[in-house]
Amino acid sequence: MELTHRKDGDTVVVAITGRLDAVSSPDFDKEMNVLMEQGENAFILDLENLDYISSAGLRSILAAAKKLKGEKGGLCLVSLQEMVREVFEISGFDSIIPIYDSLDSALEDA
Repeated sequence: MELTHRKDGDTVVVAITGRLDAVSSPDFDKEMNVLMEQGENAFILDLENLDYISSAGLRSILAAAKKLKGEKGGLCLVSLQEMVREVFEISGFDSIIPIYDSLDSALEDA
């Protein structure tokens, strides 16, 4: 897994490439926690290049979303590949975390 992030206004866009699973989710958790400790509370997770997500990856994203909600912040997901979108739909996470088709549409709502 590779993580990159950039600021777009008040929002941090985090792009995840590869796999978000039991091996890589601790790195995701660490990166998100560092950004939150720096005072960031609005995130867009760009999943265009995420090939696979496991239950551990889902837990990490849900944990970040819950922590942000408690801090009056939030996160959303953009550009999900079909297989990754199905995992979010089957798990019901699509009703908890907003999903957008494109980064532009998410930034418009931010």
